Formats: sequence, C-alpha cells, structure tokens
Amino acid sequence: MKIADVRQMTADQLEDEILKLKKEQFNLRFQRATGQLENTSRVRTIRRDIARMKTVAREKNAAGAAKSK
Repeated sequence: MKIADVRQMTADQLEDEILKLKKEQFNLRFQRATGQLENTSRVRTIRRDIARMKTVAREKNAAGAAKSK
C-alpha cells in the first residue's frame, strides 16, 4: 500500500486496516510454521504496511493533540 493512500484514511479506517493486516500476519505465521506458505515475501510486505499505518496514525494523533492545545 502506498503512503499517499494511507494518509488519506481516517483514524478509524487506519485502525480497522491495522487489525485486518494483523490477522493476516497471524495466519501467515501459521502457514510458515506448517510449511504451507507459498509467497514468503508477503510476510515482509504485511509487516511494513502495519508499520506504515501505525506511523501515520501516530502522526495524526500528535497533530490532533497539537491543535487542541
């Protein structure tokens, strides 16, 4: 997912997407443990997407806190 797409999401959308990606990451971990994982690069992509979304969510929370002061 591109950073521009992530920045356009609302805080609620970011939280929902993070939860969805964490569930997928959990499933991929099980597939890797059982030897059923075919696309190993997907694990890395999911991990980076989660980090990207958490960063943007933190930036939005910090910007909202700064405005309220």
